[in-house]
Amino acid sequence: MKFLSMTLLATIVLSSCSNDDDNVPTVVNEEEVITTITATFTPVNGGAPIILRSYDADGDGPIAPVITVSGPFATGQAYHGAITLLNELETPAGNITEEVHEEGVDHQFFFQSAPSIGTFAYTDADANGRPIGLAFDYTASATAVSSNLTITLRHQPNKAAAGVANGDITNAAGETDIQILFSTVVQ
Repeated sequence: MKFLSMTLLATIVLSSCSNDDDNVPTVVNEEEVITTITATFTPVNGGAPIILRSYDADGDGPIAPVITVSGPFATGQAYHGAITLLNELETPAGNITEEVHEEGVDHQFFFQSAPSIGTFAYTDADANGRPIGLAFDYTASATAVSSNLTITLRHQPNKAAAGVANGDITNAAGETDIQILFSTVVQ
């Protein structure tokens, strides 16, 4: 009986001791809530910018986003592009653009259209010299075309995979933070 009492007491004492590793806080990098994406295409030779915007009033909720395109792209025209991301569920609105830039090694935008509306070239880079896509150059197709442009933000893509640094999403892997389809026209 005495042996059982000592065993029980030892078990209680040992189980109440905690491992120091249990007290180390775990850093959780929560996924960004993005309600608004704005892609601004400013003509290199001057003129009014073309603005592509998606606003989703409830984030990932059941309400469909409102997607707008301010006008057509001009054939053969060169544009400087910039993307802004907001979380408008917060007051004031949270600027997710800064977070994506700071965590650039874990993010990359992709621009896809079929038929092609032109060419995109990244003009920003992360700490490893690989593209992010918050800033880019775009040259519109030399011929008139109507097409859907899909802008995708990937979280933790494999930026070293074949073609990814040039904007090919095929081998990127990772998780999609946001993906918006814009109906665009080049004329």
